[in-house]
Amino acid sequence: MEKITSFTIDHIKLVPGVYVSRIDYVEERPVTTFDLRMTSPNDEPVMNTAEMHTIEHLAATFLRNHSEYGDKTIYFGPMGCRTGFYLLLAGEYESKDIVPLMREMFTFIRDFKEEVPGASPKDCGNYLDMNLPMANYLADRYLKNVLNEITEEHLIYPR
Repeated sequence: MEKITSFTIDHIKLVPGVYVSRIDYVEERPVTTFDLRMTSPNDEPVMNTAEMHTIEHLAATFLRNHSEYGDKTIYFGPMGCRTGFYLLLAGEYESKDIVPLMREMFTFIRDFKEEVPGASPKDCGNYLDMNLPMANYLADRYLKNVLNEITEEHLIYPR
């Protein structure tokens, strides 16, 4: 069986960043998958599920309510390895195209102090697995270490 694209990336050289993972076409319409890598794979501890779950709820709410990207947002969710998230947007993009959106989104997550949207037994299948203070911290860390200091290294996958 052929390796899928994400398994061809050198995870030893991979640093936190904003990467285009792939561009697919659905009935000739492009869909861009982004790899929002928040921790250094196989080097730093992975994120715990509670803070990832919280980031997922906040980011999905933010994106789907965004004036420009709300209708273009297809999916936002965690990577199984717990080192980041995938974002799927309708359209063809480069990493640099969404850096301003990611700054806006992670600032929203960093500064969010209210009840997490959808964190109730009626709205979520695991509503107790949330950690807002850690989500705030990780968003701040990603902003400071990646999004506010972004370089070419944070935008192009190492091969």
